[in-house]
Amino acid sequence: MNAPEHHGFQLHPQLVADSHPVCDLPLSTVRLIDDVRWPWLILVPRRPFASEVVDLAHGDQLALLVEISKVSRVLQRQYRTDKLNIAALGNLVPQLHVHIICRRKDDAAWPRPVWGVGTPEPYRPEHLHIRIRQLASSLAG
Repeated sequence: MNAPEHHGFQLHPQLVADSHPVCDLPLSTVRLIDDVRWPWLILVPRRPFASEVVDLAHGDQLALLVEISKVSRVLQRQYRTDKLNIAALGNLVPQLHVHIICRRKDDAAWPRPVWGVGTPEPYRPEHLHIRIRQLASSLAG
């Protein structure tokens, strides 16, 4: 799959490898991390060369916050969630991207961060298509 381009924006190859496209919001592309253990989306603002939230123009920073809130609400409605983890780390992938992860007190990593816990469990194709369709439909509304 080729990385989408928007006015010089190109998705980092690691994000392409680790996730599946869900939809585009006004600022960000939304992608589903390929690990069934956690409902986990990332938002990637379509701004070339942005690696930190402070690299975005003020209006884009506000738009990103609105999009984080929208995606978070959709995840809370669709999944049993005890806590939402929202993070923009970028230690391994420098391109600005924001993780929104549904956490449960009975998940494999609770209460620790999800990174480096166990082995990712990819979605089966039939479940992947259903999940993406549900998320995209909810985010469009």
